[in-house]
Amino acid sequence: MAGRQIYNPDGFKNIEADGKTVGYQFEFKAQYYRGITLSIVRDIKINVDGEDVKREDIRFTVNNETFTLEEMRTVIDSDYRWEFGDYATVSVMKEGGLSKGNHHIHAVQVIDPSYMPFTIEAVCEADFTIE
Repeated sequence: MAGRQIYNPDGFKNIEADGKTVGYQFEFKAQYYRGITLSIVRDIKINVDGEDVKREDIRFTVNNETFTLEEMRTVIDSDYRWEFGDYATVSVMKEGGLSKGNHHIHAVQVIDPSYMPFTIEAVCEADFTIE
């Protein structure tokens, strides 16, 4: 059986604002067996092409609302859940974005369900292309 698609292959792109490239984004699915509230997402660690992304440069968008990782810790509204099987958009604020061509991403989703005595880390890796 083929593995579940974690990353949306069409979701990797640079972010444009006011005629400038201000970062890049990708879409991926929660690696947990059920939908989760944003408040249990403790971290999303990102490394692209061997370069770690600073936590403060990461934005997370679900249901057309965007949050920093710190803001997510306080979101308890059930309208802002990362549902099982749905892609969330993760944006990285980086002047100039990524160069056109092939890249490699290594991301780790860290969640902390209240009913578990430990955090859960899911490693997600993929090769992708920026056009």
